Amino acid sequence: MSVIWESKCRYCRRAGQKLFLKGDRCHTRKCAIEKEARKKPPGQHGETALRKKVTEFGEQLLEKQKLKRMYQLRESQFSAYMDEAVKARGVTGETLLQLLEMRLDNAVFRLGWAPSRGMARQLVGHRFFTVNGSRVNVPSYQLRPGDVVALHPSKREGSLIKDSIQRVAVTSPPVWLSLDTTSFEGKVLRAPARSEISADVNEQLIVEFYTR
Repeated sequence: MSVIWESKCRYCRRAGQKLFLKGDRCHTRKCAIEKEARKKPPGQHGETALRKKVTEFGEQLLEKQKLKRMYQLRESQFSAYMDEAVKARGVTGETLLQLLEMRLDNAVFRLGWAPSRGMARQLVGHRFFTVNGSRVNVPSYQLRPGDVVALHPSKREGSLIKDSIQRVAVTSPPVWLSLDTTSFEGKVLRAPARSEISADVNEQLIVEFYTR
């Protein structure tokens, strides 16, 4: 499990865009990217970094780091996903994003049961969810079309989950997922298309980074 020890806002400022690492805070004016004084990269040389010309390698590295931090993965985990995407049929970059999107922790986040992927990972690790009726505590569990993700009956009364239920009531899951708020179940309808994945990254640059 990857843990972010430094300020999550620094990652967003370094990327120059929101990575949505802090849940609901990212949608408010408290977000560091929303503050004019913090729109430059972090550190005492942030202003200088803005004026420097980024090399081709630098652009590739930035995109890779953005996607890795967005899904909160270690380097070894991210490389393993890249290796799997290269071996699979289809467009490598799109396959990589599909593999990341169909992780269990990401599905929990997309369904609205958690405000961030980090929180979703904790909930999965504490056995809050089942897949096809069996409890799963592995955040990286790879879902497939037809799988049903459900909130375990013993976990439906906590204050954290009650907040999630209120959030789910006013949000809609992506089209490749369906959600039944009465039975606390979500279903994977199919693998998402690239246009249905909201990750603001250039995946082709990431592929180039690993195949250079």
